[in-house]
Amino acid sequence: MKIFTIGFTKKSAETFFTRIKIAGVKRLIDVRLKNVSQLAGFTKKDDLRYFTKAICNIDYLHLPELAPTADILDPYKKAKNGNWQLYEQQFLDLMQSRHIETTSREILDGGCLLCSEEKPHHCHRRLVAEYLKEHWGDVQIEHLP
Repeated sequence: MKIFTIGFTKKSAETFFTRIKIAGVKRLIDVRLKNVSQLAGFTKKDDLRYFTKAICNIDYLHLPELAPTADILDPYKKAKNGNWQLYEQQFLDLMQSRHIETTSREILDGGCLLCSEEKPHHCHRRLVAEYLKEHWGDVQIEHLP
């Protein structure tokens, strides 16, 4: 099984949708806690639902259960140099308590986890993909640039 990830920051709509389409993504899975921000540009939920279908002929799905809670995310984002290790441990504990490994494999297979972070190394979408790989074993992860 394959799980893709992508962030939209510093990407034009053309670059974003072209990368998803070329990769062969089956559905875009939004793992942001809030997906309606004015700052999100073309990635607000209703726009994404339209664009993914019209441009890529794929579905859009919002799975906030794969997002951190505000009490984990806000302190990390608001700190000048957020404590990544603390954030990572808190989010790993949250995923474990939510039993995200019971999420449908069918929904995630070929899906692309979407978040705002430009790169995956300090983003929860990477942690979600790696957590599922650890629990399911047969997961290939591809971070789209």
